[in-house]
Amino acid sequence: MDLKGKSCIVTGSASGIGKAIARRYIADGANVAIADLRLDAARATAEELTAEGPGTAIGVEMDVTDEDAVNAGVAEVVDTWGGVDVLVSNAGIQIVHPVQDFPFAEWKKMLAIHLDGAFLTSKACLPHMYKAGSGSVIFMGSVHSKEASPLKSAYVTAKHGLLGLARVIAKEGAAHGVRSNVICPGFVKTPLVERQIPEQARDLGISEKEVVEKMMLGGTVDKEFTTVEDVAEIAHLFAAFPTNALTGQSMIVSHGWFME
Repeated sequence: MDLKGKSCIVTGSASGIGKAIARRYIADGANVAIADLRLDAARATAEELTAEGPGTAIGVEMDVTDEDAVNAGVAEVVDTWGGVDVLVSNAGIQIVHPVQDFPFAEWKKMLAIHLDGAFLTSKACLPHMYKAGSGSVIFMGSVHSKEASPLKSAYVTAKHGLLGLARVIAKEGAAHGVRSNVICPGFVKTPLVERQIPEQARDLGISEKEVVEKMMLGGTVDKEFTTVEDVAEIAHLFAAFPTNALTGQSMIVSHGWFME
């Protein structure tokens, strides 16, 4: 199973998990669009990863909550490489508040980036995959697609929703050779998670050390963070798997924090 010559879009991939997935795909010979809100960062990452090879990358500006921007970005990828074989909907943010204090505007922003982004990018890519008779749609879920934590109502709601969307796409796409799956990481040591540590310490009235050891890693089997490379390996498996035997599924990568 390899991705040599495949055309891939990874949203939110100028850094963090998305960049690790793009790097893994490019190392396997894929062509990857670094789709990010920040065009300068997307282009810088594309240049860096292309130098590593053997695949290539381009930087694409994309606000995943803007349908016109998504369609334009996907069209640029199709014009460059002739189609889209793999979509990784990875762009995301985190905002934490107790439910009673959660500003509605921030609730809508969270759901727009995570759920609207997954919907709009899928909607734009699926016609090209259907035309080719194959493709893989991958959503970046979370252990919070299966579990809940205090202060994360919008995030938990969005990540649960991705499971449903992926399953519908799996059923609709099967006749066209298109698969859809969800990756559910535990806590990954990225800038997004690092920003959560002082926020949760403040909101919960505990130390940052307690946030890490109890709130984040307390349920793992080894008190270890999941790595971006761990997640990238699962993203490669979902992208390269050759048949509908692996579709409509979710895979948890969490050092045993959540098991099913």
